[in-house]
Amino acid sequence: MSDETGTPEDQAGSARGEAAPGGPRPEPLRFFGTSWVHHDQGYAARRAGVAAGSLAAAVVSCLVLRFAYDGLRIAGTESFVTVLVIVMFAICSALAFRNTWEGFGRRHDPQRQASLRGLLAIGFVGSLLAHFFRALTEAPGEKLHREEYEKAREEYERRSSRRAGNPSKRKRRP
Repeated sequence: MSDETGTPEDQAGSARGEAAPGGPRPEPLRFFGTSWVHHDQGYAARRAGVAAGSLAAAVVSCLVLRFAYDGLRIAGTESFVTVLVIVMFAICSALAFRNTWEGFGRRHDPQRQASLRGLLAIGFVGSLLAHFFRALTEAPGEKLHREEYEKAREEYERRSSRRAGNPSKRKRRP
C-alpha cells in the first residue's frame, strides 16, 4: 500500500516511475488509472470514451424517464402529479449535477453524501451530464487528485531534503 494515498503499490505509480521509492504515489482514477499524471497510456482516448459513455447513458436515461412519463399519462393521473414528477426529476438532476461538479474540485463530507444518497439517485441524469462536461476538459476528478498529489510530493521533498544522512555519523562540535 502507498503511504500517502492508501492505494495498492502494484496499481499506483506509472511506468515511468515518477515517484521516488517510498515517496507518494498518484491515486488511480476510475477508467484512467494513473494515466492522468502524464496524460499517457491512451489518456485522450479514455477521456473521449468517458465523455461518449456518460452522454450515451444520459440519453438512454432520459428515454427511460420518457417511458415513465408516458406511463403516468396513460394511467390518467392528474396534471398536478405529472408536473410534480417532472419538477422532482428536474430539481434532483440539477442538485446532483451541482454536487457531482463540486466533487471534482474537493472531497465531499461522507455524512452529507449519505444524507443526499436518495436525492442523488433520483437525479442520476445530472451526475451523468456532469461527468460528460468534465470529461471534455479533463479526467473527472483529475484536478483534485493532481492538487493532492502535488502537495504530497512537495511535502515528501521537503521532508526528505532535510535529511543529511545518518545522524549518528555526524561530527559533534566541541
